[in-house]
Amino acid sequence: MNQGPGRILVVDDDPLVRDALAASLVTAGHLVTTAQDARSALRELEREPPELVLCDLRLPGMNGLELLHALKTRHPELRVIVMTAYGSIESAVTAMKNGALDYVTKPIDDQLLRQRVGRALEEGALRRENDDLRRRLDQVDRRTGIVAGHPSMQRVLASVDAVASTRATVLIRGESGTGKTILARAIHALSERRDRPFVEVSCGSLPDPLLESELFGYEAGAFTGAVRSKPGKFELADSGTIFLDEIANATPALQVKLLRILQDRVFEHLGGTRSIECDVRLVLATNADLERAVREGRFREDLFYRINVVAIELPPLRERRDDIPALAELFLRRYARDYGKEVRGLAPAALRFFMDFDWPGNVRELENVVEHAVVMAKGEVIQLDDLPGRYGGDPKLAAAELGIRPLKEAMEAPERDYILQVLKMNGGNRQKTAEMLQVNRTTLFNKMRKYDLFDADLDQHGA
Repeated sequence: MNQGPGRILVVDDDPLVRDALAASLVTAGHLVTTAQDARSALRELEREPPELVLCDLRLPGMNGLELLHALKTRHPELRVIVMTAYGSIESAVTAMKNGALDYVTKPIDDQLLRQRVGRALEEGALRRENDDLRRRLDQVDRRTGIVAGHPSMQRVLASVDAVASTRATVLIRGESGTGKTILARAIHALSERRDRPFVEVSCGSLPDPLLESELFGYEAGAFTGAVRSKPGKFELADSGTIFLDEIANATPALQVKLLRILQDRVFEHLGGTRSIECDVRLVLATNADLERAVREGRFREDLFYRINVVAIELPPLRERRDDIPALAELFLRRYARDYGKEVRGLAPAALRFFMDFDWPGNVRELENVVEHAVVMAKGEVIQLDDLPGRYGGDPKLAAAELGIRPLKEAMEAPERDYILQVLKMNGGNRQKTAEMLQVNRTTLFNKMRKYDLFDADLDQHGA
């Protein structure tokens, strides 16, 4: 993990040592303040709390162990590295028992110091990020499991609360991947029908005849292959909830039948004449512009008004970025458990990427990326390199996933194809081919060897 600049307080009574340490850490990109004794350090702490304190154990007045106690009393989460002479390791061990994170011995090796400081800042940043994620988990609605920290999602849940106990038809609108199915399940779970069936049907995943037979059932002999009667989804959902996803794909014939169900609560099997009553609550969803479909004559206006009794708009993930950390944490925990991985958090760089990315596939895309990262994670923390290549991981993997070839290979492909075309035109005669391409035979020979054209399927092989 690459840790950015950190705020560091250096406490040492030796001005030469103090200035040398400060210079080394500033060169490494950190923001450094210094103090010559414990009291000065405590004043600096109150003025602007640092992320890390580097303090000598031998200080005038209040010694380093006393300063450590005062620092941890005021700021328990503050990370402290103590410095001690080589012969005083026992004091450093005592300091670590009292809350110090690490120790270094004098004379201090510059490279070792930077490594210890960098590691301490990384661990501190990770802990703060994970603490923040745990706080964000409070945004999860306990009844539905839906992350709703952002005001737009709080309004969504308020609508769910208002409509769940009624039998009103609900239309859930939103882009693909925003969680329309989850919301439909939440409406059912909070309703008085919660102990009855919840039946889900995607109107875009089945051919028209098959969709109608799935929804309404059929009688034996209704069509070729219908050897026995079969109940439809509306019968299976009786006294419960039926969720029709991608309703914009409904055919005109299906729209008429849905309108009748909404008006009269009855339908017939395909091939049947007996009217069947059904007590179902309809929840529908779409990512399409139904108003436009109505204007263009692709969707019945009367059906639109029937299903648009209560409309709930799910915002895209890019408009509720505050919810991304909590969603990522939920998915991380779920897939770490499912795959038996000891993955416990996101590196700051990975979380920053999640927050900055626009997520065109919304929550579903985020979930897929987190699942991939958990599977590929090499340690306890998901790093940027654990993400799929196109999301900031290995650029070579990203290119492979997107079908992008190396530039040299892409530039050579047309040349190979062109030479092969002219060779075939000349029946494999290299002399004629070289003359037509205006290159000498040696150049053509080298090109043919480079592109493995000697064994190509040519009409004949010339000299």
